[in-house]
Amino acid sequence: MKNLKNIHSLPRAISKLGYCSRSQAEQLILAGRVKVNSKVCRDPHRRVDLSKDKIEIDNQVIQPTEKIYIALNKPKGLVTTLRDEKNRDTVYKCFEGKIHTYIFPVGRLDKASEGLLLFTNDTEWANRILDPENHITKTYHVKINQKINEDVLRQINSGIRDSNGEVLEVVSAKILREGTKTCWLEIILDEGKNRHIRRIFESLGIEVLRLIRVAIGNLELGDLKKGEFRYLSEKDLKKVFGH
Repeated sequence: MKNLKNIHSLPRAISKLGYCSRSQAEQLILAGRVKVNSKVCRDPHRRVDLSKDKIEIDNQVIQPTEKIYIALNKPKGLVTTLRDEKNRDTVYKCFEGKIHTYIFPVGRLDKASEGLLLFTNDTEWANRILDPENHITKTYHVKINQKINEDVLRQINSGIRDSNGEVLEVVSAKILREGTKTCWLEIILDEGKNRHIRRIFESLGIEVLRLIRVAIGNLELGDLKKGEFRYLSEKDLKKVFGH
């Protein structure tokens, strides 16, 4: 009986082997640069079995790459994508000349946001983090353009309904410190809706000045400088899942 875990579409298989992204793999396949069991395959829908099928790109057999896990302190102003249609700088700028294995971001931070962003070539690990059933918490420090009272804080903790009628919930929200005209809050989420935190404050008529992700699970950003990255240890990997 076949192990279905080993059977994937050809682009997915190439991605799982850590060679490149699925979209890049499709281009290689259509260009006739990919062979399966020594025969050129131009069909991106072809199913392959990683336990027995031989995949070649440019006549080189593709072997599984070593699994790597990276934490980046994403600076503001970079988009979380491999290539940007508008030619904006991407998070991969932080890895230029330093990482030569294909890696992908685990989730995303929008261009204006900063902080902890994970990268890997391990799709199963990434999927565990992104699976909403696992409720991996993400902690953010948020600077807003005004002070807020306890009533507003209670509203945030109870869930905010945005202009589309969607309820945006948090695990918790608390005030960290206040300035004369600004305020820092800590917000913890266990789900990742698009622009979740920004939409909460937009619904309240409050401007977000800074948005920094400081932790994923129990893995903290720590003193990692902007634009710098580090490899995660076994201990770090456990922290992501709250251990």
